[in-house]
Amino acid sequence: MERFKVYINGVFREAYSSEFSAVNNPATGKIVYEVPKCDAREVHESIEAAYKAQKEWCKITAVERGNYLRRLAEKVMENADDLAVILSKEQGKTLHQSMGEITGATGLIEYHANWDRRIEGEILAGDNSNKENIMIFKEPIGVVACIMPWNFPVYVLFRKIAPALLAGCTVVCKPSGETPASTLAIAKIIDEVGFPAGTVNFISGKGSVIGEAIARNPKVDMITVTGSVETGQEIIRASSDNVCKVSLELGGKAPAIVMEDADLELAADCVVGSRLGNAGQICNCAERLYVHQNIAEKFINMIKERMAAATYGDGIDNPEHTMGAMINKEATIRVHNMVERAVAAGANIILGGFLPEGSGAFYPPTILINVSQKSEIMQEEVFGPVLPVATFKTANEALQLANDCKYGLTSSLYTNDYNTIMLFSNNIEFGELYVNRQQGEAYHGYHAGWKLSGIGGDDGKHGFQEFLKTRAVYMNYKTDLY
Repeated sequence: MERFKVYINGVFREAYSSEFSAVNNPATGKIVYEVPKCDAREVHESIEAAYKAQKEWCKITAVERGNYLRRLAEKVMENADDLAVILSKEQGKTLHQSMGEITGATGLIEYHANWDRRIEGEILAGDNSNKENIMIFKEPIGVVACIMPWNFPVYVLFRKIAPALLAGCTVVCKPSGETPASTLAIAKIIDEVGFPAGTVNFISGKGSVIGEAIARNPKVDMITVTGSVETGQEIIRASSDNVCKVSLELGGKAPAIVMEDADLELAADCVVGSRLGNAGQICNCAERLYVHQNIAEKFINMIKERMAAATYGDGIDNPEHTMGAMINKEATIRVHNMVERAVAAGANIILGGFLPEGSGAFYPPTILINVSQKSEIMQEEVFGPVLPVATFKTANEALQLANDCKYGLTSSLYTNDYNTIMLFSNNIEFGELYVNRQQGEAYHGYHAGWKLSGIGGDDGKHGFQEFLKTRAVYMNYKTDLY
């Protein structure tokens, strides 16, 4: 069994407590790794290291910082096979999906590295005749604390630290307690690349303890979190004394709307791919399906056929499984309880809906029909391979049903009518709308939630600018020198 160390100020070490947390393989239930159990002492030391390092890191050119990121991308790909095994063992996804996450993360690093010559300010004319200019400078925000989720620990790690580092910030990274090993393995790669000591720090430990210490430290300039609504709310409360900037990607309840004129083969492939990806544990995947009543029977049968053909099991033993394990056994029980409550409220199961025997954290692809809009399973995030289905008569009704939700991360629409596309484009209450394609963000897009799904965002120009702050300089000058 491999035992990892944390990485603070360029040094690998154990926690002061000398205690370790076990990391289980959700496909087998066996302990596969151990990681240090840090407390507030390691948090403050890592923040202090980042604070001191940032003063020098921001002085080197953005091109030099970009070159560090390019070397990092190369090293990640050199170690991709090993990282994929670690990720599959601790998270449960198939080896094929783990490799896809690492490859995607590498592309993300390279994308942000190429922003090294794109950090822009502005010069504006002043109001005092021709004797004044207003100069807008962009500066790194400072020390950034990055709190990662367990469902995509590698991708989200680089989604946060790559733009932060390119901007001139330094970072303190705290992985989920469920999936810390892949993050701490990346610390070794960071060290090999040769980032200056303190530029990137990795700590592990109980989320509430580490998060509280991070949020209350006045030297943290920004906290970026991908996690639950409850986690985001706690971070906001704890960081309020320091008026620290927060960027939050929280829960989602993505609607998928299939109109009567849609390409049904395309829509079925996309909805199923979205719903079963990572065993349904993706914030932006299709969490509820609305299908036009005139095609409902046909389309539901198409969905059922595809989901019934899906396989699940240990994603290392058989990397070609459609789904690996869910994150833990408790998650499968939580999802199954939601399904049972939906049935008790009047829904019908037409596929799946049972707890498999054995020690692995597996749940079968499940479809529910005749689901009430007000039911828990239509309103609350399932985070498992369960698809509740309802029907509608008109585009306006579908829009109302889609917007009837406290979350607002992503949504998808399947239609070939441009009037319907524009209706949704202008009125959907979600940060993203995918038209005739499966959910999945582009590096150069913008991934941001509305309502309870978050504050701020990631990716592209606008995501990069989250890590910058603005200084305005008003400059008067003489015009009679010549």
